Amino acid sequence: MAIKIYVDQGHNPAGNVNAGATGNGLNEGEITYNVGAYLADILDSDERFLVRTSRNTPTEVLGTSNASSLATRVREANEWQADYFISIHANASTNPAANGSEMYVYRRNTPAEVLAEYILDAMVTLVGTRDNGVRTNPSLYVLRRTQMPAVLVELAYITNASDAAKLRDEQYVFAYSIYVGLLRYLGLES
Repeated sequence: MAIKIYVDQGHNPAGNVNAGATGNGLNEGEITYNVGAYLADILDSDERFLVRTSRNTPTEVLGTSNASSLATRVREANEWQADYFISIHANASTNPAANGSEMYVYRRNTPAEVLAEYILDAMVTLVGTRDNGVRTNPSLYVLRRTQMPAVLVELAYITNASDAAKLRDEQYVFAYSIYVGLLRYLGLES
């Protein structure tokens, strides 16, 4: 039986509600859409997986507010009964020196935390971002309300020039690293 992965491309396109961060000429919603679409294509080509994405086109807008946008993503994953929920984001900071990749989970000592560790390790190795660790944030709606192991991926900092270049130029590599981390977590890497 195929493993069901719900890929949540965090945020909406620029100019809409819940559009996410901007920096260095980039929009978070566009980056997350592209990385999620690459990840979905990779998973689609692997018969061991079934995949659904939160946004099916670059211009698709989910919800009419931040709350309804988040609720739509969680509801779709829960109704589909996904085995894993992967929410993709780009980080931002008022400090332009802040950089690196990090992962968020609802709580420690869970399958989600182990999955997050594998994804983060693969991302740091393959993309070359700094390892900022796996952190807990039980207030994040997509982690709190999903009924399956859920991770939130902060790819890199859109507000850091070096990270922003990776977010612009290495979108496929980010997606592939998430896939590699998932395979390693599931013990499926050949």
